[in-house]
Amino acid sequence: MKRVRLGSTAVATVTYDEETRSLDVEFRGGDTYRYFNVSKSIYRELLKAESAGTYWNEVKDKFTYVKLD
Repeated sequence: MKRVRLGSTAVATVTYDEETRSLDVEFRGGDTYRYFNVSKSIYRELLKAESAGTYWNEVKDKFTYVKLD
């Protein structure tokens, strides 16, 4: 898994695990959430979105998640 820094005002970094299909999203405010059953295509779209925060807000409710410490 590779942590990718984004130039987003809302999302600081994302880390995607292809094997488990989990996506960790670290927000600029400091909170990090792990989303489950995220397809690789959703991850790719997030990386190339003009606004990662806006894109993620549009799709995030499709996934179950937990807040990480």
